Parts: sequence; structure tokens; C-alpha cells
Amino acid sequence: MSIVKILQKSTIESLSALYNQSFTDKDFQINQTKPEFEGDYTVVMFSLVKSLKLAPDAIGNQLGEHLVKNYPQFFSGYNIIKGFLNLTVADAYWQDLLHKNYNDICYGKKALNGKKVMVEYASPNTNKPLHLGHLRNIFLGWSVAEILKASGYEVVKSCIVNDRGIHICKSMIAWQKWAGGETPESSGIKGDHLVGNYYVKFENELKRQSFDLISKENSNDFSHYTSEEEEKVKELNRLRHILYTESEEKNKDKIIKIDGDINEIRRGATDIMKEAKQMLFDWEDGKPEVMELWKTMNGWVYAGFDVTYNSIGADFDKTYYESNTYLLGKDIVQQGMDKKVFYQKDDSSIWIDLTAEGLDEKIVQRSDGTSVYITQDIGLALQKYEQYKIDQSIYVIGNEQNYHMKVLQLICQKLGMPNADNIYHLSYGMVELTSGKMKSREGTVVDADDIVEEMITTSQQHTEELGKVKDFTAEELTALYNTIGLGAMKFYLLRVDPKKTMVFNPAESIDFHGFTGPFVQYTYARIKSILRKQSDSPLTNDSMTNDLLKAEKEVIVVAEQYGSIIEQAAQEHNPSVIANYVFNLAKTFNSFYSELSVANAETEDKKQLRLKISLLTANVLKSGMQLLGINVPERM
Repeated sequence: MSIVKILQKSTIESLSALYNQSFTDKDFQINQTKPEFEGDYTVVMFSLVKSLKLAPDAIGNQLGEHLVKNYPQFFSGYNIIKGFLNLTVADAYWQDLLHKNYNDICYGKKALNGKKVMVEYASPNTNKPLHLGHLRNIFLGWSVAEILKASGYEVVKSCIVNDRGIHICKSMIAWQKWAGGETPESSGIKGDHLVGNYYVKFENELKRQSFDLISKENSNDFSHYTSEEEEKVKELNRLRHILYTESEEKNKDKIIKIDGDINEIRRGATDIMKEAKQMLFDWEDGKPEVMELWKTMNGWVYAGFDVTYNSIGADFDKTYYESNTYLLGKDIVQQGMDKKVFYQKDDSSIWIDLTAEGLDEKIVQRSDGTSVYITQDIGLALQKYEQYKIDQSIYVIGNEQNYHMKVLQLICQKLGMPNADNIYHLSYGMVELTSGKMKSREGTVVDADDIVEEMITTSQQHTEELGKVKDFTAEELTALYNTIGLGAMKFYLLRVDPKKTMVFNPAESIDFHGFTGPFVQYTYARIKSILRKQSDSPLTNDSMTNDLLKAEKEVIVVAEQYGSIIEQAAQEHNPSVIANYVFNLAKTFNSFYSELSVANAETEDKKQLRLKISLLTANVLKSGMQLLGINVPERM
């Protein structure tokens, strides 16, 4: 039990004993004592004034005296500052905690709680390689899964691969037209990169053909459109003209929206896009030559993904493929019709009305009987539950899908699906670069493999500049640069609250002195060096009776919080809580080490104390960084 929970429990017991009333931890607030005041933790009295009909200082004095008298193993003194009860935790408590836990590599982690959670992350498309945005998603999902494990949950890590649809057909069409039989083996290009190159080629040709259609439309030639498309484009152009005439500046956003709508219709009318649509129909019909090419090119991509996952330390317990799941949910549609959750329009399409919930109408089945994405997602949500009987399903998906996820949960709830209330969307912000946003269609995304390689190279340069490569073999240096580079990237991407959009700065992430992964890694390596140098002073299991100096106590206090920090990070699904904590612990230890000598401690008892503080700190730093997916080197 943490000291905060001990304080909560003892405060409730003391208040009940003093005032013969029942209390809960909601009746008062506990904070860490501000640095300018004496004490470790502060109980705020003001919320108790009304029920007890006493002044806050009077309550504080009575409570403080009772806590110190009846819980001397925990509290050694108190003071009152304007209604705030500042309690000093007994040195004996901190020393006992240190003595019992300094060599516990599982310190802070919880026993299994009997609950199961699935965390879904990555969700790549097979038309392109993984990019920087995927990396934030993967690191976030993987870390949340590990944090939940540390909190006592059984966790299933899952991924759904978007391996069907028009996107992969685009790459397939381009490969047929321009590859000349090129393969990953013949070209030496990683499979996902190769397929991604042809997706970009397709989009470039699509852009060229779309531009060509503009000149035809300017000549009043709309022959490339169906009658319905022609009517829609003409209507949009009419509205655009009205808005432009009225005020171009005032209607700027509306005009941009209309231009986008026209361009999408125009893209769909190009020859190359029609070829891609036909290929999708052929795939859905199971045309042998199309299926064979689809299997081949997706196989290249899967192999490429695996290389990337292995290089960044990502893994999954279960992988779903959209090609196997896209028909899921069709039976559910009929069930929804029977329950009158869904309704049918005149064209035979099936919808759900969510306007009462502040959303809109949503199609769940097209007029031709084919499913849409939401239908598949409903079916997969049910399948996940039936396969694993999960208590919670966490979807790590960017915030551009906020609306989709609200719709998914609402439909599942209206259908009465088990676990519908426990669908959780871990919505995260996009990653941008100092140079601006990434665009998949133009091929301007930052490739995951490229950024990993850049980070490793940068870590090598920084490490060599600092002269931290003495007495390392070539193999050890390779491993070290990999550890520092990946650690820097992961820490930088995870140190920010997931909900926030962030800018990734590779150069800043590798700094050995800032709020970075390398700073924490270096602190760990420094501690391990201290412990190696003092290997002739083995730690004993004798209990300690030293008075704690301020710097000694500060490290133990921060280390003691680790279990509560894991619990908070799990509740919030937020790895940045862990990142901020390990950074704070590393800073606190470095302050301790700069002030107090370990090797030349005043007494052998003090040396033992400080060695135990060092080992506890190292274990917590290593454990916390592992929850972020980051390795820590024994030497730097």
C-alpha cells in the first residue's frame, strides 16, 4: 500500500474516532506538501469545516496530533499552515520501504486482477509502408498494453490489417502497368516500400488524368461523366459561382469544400480510377488472376511490415485481416432490422438514425446488399468478445475517427451487444514534422524505416561527439546506437499526452541533457557504473537506522510513487504519465548523486543506504522505460 493510501486510510480512521462520524476519501484532499513548507503530504481541511462545524486549523491540530500519536510508524510530526495540515512521514517508513524493495525488479507492479483487455493498434493499409504516424500509434498501443499488464490485467494485443479495398487495387493496377515484373527480390526494395512506390505512381497518374479532364469541362465537354455525375458537378459549379460572386473571401471555406467535392467526382471519372474500381469488383467476385496478384503483393507487404515491427520491438497476439472480416456484421444487420434498430429506405439500403444522439443517419448496408466499414467493425467487435470474453476493448485510432468510433459504440449499444459499454476509443493527435504535415497520396510521408535509421545514425553521432564510446566492441556499439536511437524516438513520441497533436523533432529527441529518453538511459547507465565500482561492498539485508538526509529522502519518496503512477497511467491510458515520472526520478537521483558521495560515504551504514537507493532507482527506471518499450543500456 502506498503512503498516500495509508494516509487516506489513517485519516478516515482518525476522523471517525475523533468526531464519531463516517468519512470517505472524498471528504478531504491529499496533496504533496509544497517545497517551501515543512512536511511530505498535506491534508486540506476546508471541505470538513461544514460537517464538523469547526475552524480548519482546529480540525488540523486535532487530526495531526491523533495521526502522530496513533500511527508513529508512518508519521513523525505535523504543522498547520492556514487550514493545511502538513504531515512529515517517519524516516523509519522510508527506510523500511527501501530495505524491503531495493532489489525487487517487480516493484510497483500489481498481481493479476482477473480482468481481460484487448488493445488494438497499428491497423496499417497494405498499399504503403508504415510511416511516422503509424509509429506513434504502435508505440502508444504497445505501451498502453504493457502498462495495463503491470496493473494486473490480462492483455491481448491485436492488429487489423486493411488488406482489401480500392487502395490495394491502385497499387496492383500501377504494378501491372509499369513494373515490368519487378519484385522485392529483383529490385532489392523492401516489399512494403515497393508496393507503396506503385501506389504513388497510381496517384500521380490519377492527378494527371484528373487535370486533363478540367480542360474538357472548360470546353463544356462532360462526356466522361455519367448523367448523374454530370448533373451533380454542374450543380456544384453553379453553387460555387454564386458563392464566389457574393464574396470569395467570406465564402472561402465553402468554396474549398465544393472544389474538393468536384475533384473527387472528377477523380472517379478518370480511366485509371475506373480500372481500379473494376479490379475491386473482380476481387470481390474471386477472379483467379486478380486474387493471385492480390495475394502476391500483400505477401510482399506483410513481409515488409514484419521487418519493421521486429526492428522497433512491436508485437501482436492476434492479427485480423479485413479480407477475412469484411463480411462480418451482415447477419447483425438483419438482427437490427428485426429489433427495429435499423430501417430500410426506398432504394433497399439500410440505415440507423442517430439524430437523437446528436449525430446523423448512418448507412449500414448498401442498396446492393454489400456491407460498409461500420458494418464490418460491428461484426468484428462481436467476434473479439466471443473469442476472448474481454472486459474492455481499446481502439488506438487517430482523432480523425472520433465520429466513426462514437457511431460504432452507439450502434453496438442499441443492438444490446455484450461489452458494448466497454468499447474505449483511445483517440490520439496526429504527428507533424517541423517542416509541416505529411501526405500519403503525394508520397511525402516520413517512412518508418527511414526515420528509425535516421535516429540510429543521429544517436551514433551524438554519442561519439560526447566521447561515450570507449572500451566498446563494434557489436556493442551497434547495439548501443540502436538502443539510444529507438529509445529517443519512442520517449519523444510518448512523453506527450496522446490527445495532443505533436511536432516530432529528431534532433531535439536525442539530447542527452533534456526531457529525453537518452537522459533517462544515461542516468540508468550511470547508476549501474556506480554499483559495479562498489561491487566489493555487497549489500546486506540488515535493516537501517540512519537519519535520512534531504537528498536521500527525496529519491526514496519519488521511487515510492511508482506503483501509484502505473495505476494512474493505466486508468488514463496514458504513457506520458510514465515518461514524465521516470524523467523526474532520473533528475531527482542526479541531484542526490551530485550532492552526496556513495563511494566515500561518511559511514559504512550510509554507504549501504545510498547503494540501496541507487539500486532501487535503477530497477524503477528500467521497469518504467520497459513499459514505454525502451531498453536501457548497462553502459554508455
